Amino acid sequence: MVLKIVQTGEPVLRRRARDLTPEEIVGPGVQQLIALMRDTMRDAPGVGLAAPQVGVDVRLAVIEDRAEYQAAVPPEELAARERTPVDFHVLINPRLTVEDPTPVEFHEGCLSVSGFSALVRRARGVRVEALDAKGQPFSLSARGWYARILQHEIDHLDGMLYLDRMEPRSFSTAENHRRYWASRSVAEVRRALGLPEQG
Repeated sequence: MVLKIVQTGEPVLRRRARDLTPEEIVGPGVQQLIALMRDTMRDAPGVGLAAPQVGVDVRLAVIEDRAEYQAAVPPEELAARERTPVDFHVLINPRLTVEDPTPVEFHEGCLSVSGFSALVRRARGVRVEALDAKGQPFSLSARGWYARILQHEIDHLDGMLYLDRMEPRSFSTAENHRRYWASRSVAEVRRALGLPEQG
């Protein structure tokens, strides 16, 4: 079974989600939500899904960037994005700290802004402290695309969408992104759109 992914305009996407209690985390409701969110993310398919995206305003996200999603991406693009496979895991009540503030810009999409993408700047490296699916604390450091996924999903828990961070002139339908921009470097896209070079 998969859940409905709500789209931009739904109020739940614009509220700060609430923390889960230790009792809630180990309870059957949250455990079922985690399983359904995993299945929904894989069905979409996507590399991350936050609970507000399925209409539930709690601080919970699931992440997974499978090797099969990367199989069709040219090696030079994977290298430029610092993208490698990420195993399935759960983030509950996460706290994000920027470790490497170097701005990195790439096109981003979102399952709750279906059919569109835009250039978004993110920090290159982050650290996240969170609870896992059993309520146990853990921390991780991430760079590149994984760091981007984490920032994107944790933004959802704070009521933010990539629309709030995007380069507005780059906003495009997914179809036009594939047609005109996907094969170009970010620098080429910025030049074509009349945007200043990244500083």
